[in-house]
Amino acid sequence: MHNLLTVKETAKYLRIPLPTVYYLVQRGQLPAIQIGGRWRIKKSSLDKDILKEDKSGQPTVLVVDDDESLQNLFKLFLKKIGFSRVVVGTVKEALAVIEKQKFDLVFLDLKLPDGPADEIYDMMKDEQPECPIIIITGYPDSDMLNRILAKGPITVLKKPLKIDQLKDTVRILGHKEAVKLAA
Repeated sequence: MHNLLTVKETAKYLRIPLPTVYYLVQRGQLPAIQIGGRWRIKKSSLDKDILKEDKSGQPTVLVVDDDESLQNLFKLFLKKIGFSRVVVGTVKEALAVIEKQKFDLVFLDLKLPDGPADEIYDMMKDEQPECPIIIITGYPDSDMLNRILAKGPITVLKKPLKIDQLKDTVRILGHKEAVKLAA
């Protein structure tokens, strides 16, 4: 997604009605500039100033895995420790969600039904470079894992996952409010 959004794109991105975007732009409450008589809103400013304002809220975790039992494990665990969560099972779903939302943490399975996880990893690193990505895999010796490891340091959890691994991972990544609940 490019950095300058139209008013319509901004409404879709923030999931608010079009007239509300105009209202906020005219009041100076959204970071906008006029180009050729039309408003353009800087996506990077929205991400930084508008969407990140709610840092006091619960951390949001993206889980990308097609294994239903693992999806349920994550849903229960993340709910218990008070995290907001989005659980998807395909590359396509993950890419669509990443375009719309910011995450504090990503759990990513390498083998998905509609393709390899590389694309999701790359998009997350482009869109949200500071977000930790934890690879979950039953294939620790795969070429795909080697490709991702070559791009930088990463945490890898081997399947089958255990609740203690999840607690430790969340604790290590420093989500204080989760540490109390997960302890």
